[in-house]
Amino acid sequence: MSAATPQTSSSSFSTSRPRLRIGQLAIDQLSFEQAVHEIGRLVDSRQGGYVFTANVDHVVLAEDHAAFREAYSGAAISVVDGMPIVWASRALDVPLPERIAGSDLILPLMKLGAERKWRVYLLGAGPGVAEKVGRIVSERYGVEVVGWDSPMVRTDGGDAQNDPIVARIREKDPHLLLVALGSPKQEVWISQVSAKLGPTVAIGIGAGLDFIAGTVKRAPRWIANAGFEWLYRLVNEPKRLWRRYILNDSRFASILAREFWQRTGGKGG
Repeated sequence: MSAATPQTSSSSFSTSRPRLRIGQLAIDQLSFEQAVHEIGRLVDSRQGGYVFTANVDHVVLAEDHAAFREAYSGAAISVVDGMPIVWASRALDVPLPERIAGSDLILPLMKLGAERKWRVYLLGAGPGVAEKVGRIVSERYGVEVVGWDSPMVRTDGGDAQNDPIVARIREKDPHLLLVALGSPKQEVWISQVSAKLGPTVAIGIGAGLDFIAGTVKRAPRWIANAGFEWLYRLVNEPKRLWRRYILNDSRFASILAREFWQRTGGKGG
C-alpha cells in the first residue's frame, strides 16, 4: 500500500471510510463532529468494537510493538490525536480535517449518551478518579454511569487476570466503556478483551479522566492547537514523560520521511 491512500476500514461496521496510512497505523478521515456521530452509530449498533485516538507516540510505538500494532488493526474507528499528524496528512493523500483528542470526546459523548440512554462504565486512572468523574458527568449531563473501576491491569496476565475485570463490566452491560490506562497498555488490553465485552464499545482515552477530575492539568487550548501540548505535559511531568517525548517520539521524523519517500516512488521513482 502507498504511504497514504483511501482504504476500507478493518471493521465490518464501516465499508467506505477513507483512511490515512502513516507508518504502521491507519487513521480515519473524520472531523470532530463526524467522529462523535460515527462513535454514536457504532455504540447504537450494539455490535461491539473499539475506538483509538492516534498520536505521534502511537505512530512510533507501532513500529516495534507488535501487539500494539495488531490492536490498532482491529479498531472500528481510529481518529487523529496529534497536530503533527494533521499537518503531515495535508501533504499526503488523505488530509485529516482536525485533531480529535480522546479527552475531548468524553463530554460530547456523555451528552449524547444521556440523550440516547446509554449506560457508561469508567475504567482506569488512579484510585477514586473514575468515581469522581462518574459523579461529575452524571450530575452535569444526566448520563447513566453504571460502574467504575481502577484495577491493576497487566497485558501479559492472560485470562486469569482479565476475566474478573471483564465480568464486572459485563454484569453492568454498558453501551460505552471509557478506558484510561495510558498507552500502549490501554490499546493492547482493549484488543485482548474486546471479543468478551460483547456489544460494549470501548474507547481509549489516556489521561482523559484525570483531566476531568482535575488531578492532571491540561494544556490550554491554544497550546494544543499549536501542536505543543506534548511540551506542556513534558514541563509538568518531566520524570514520567521525558523518555517518551524526547527519545521515542523523535523517531516520528524518520517515519514521516519514509512515508514521503514511498509516496514519491522511493528507489524505484
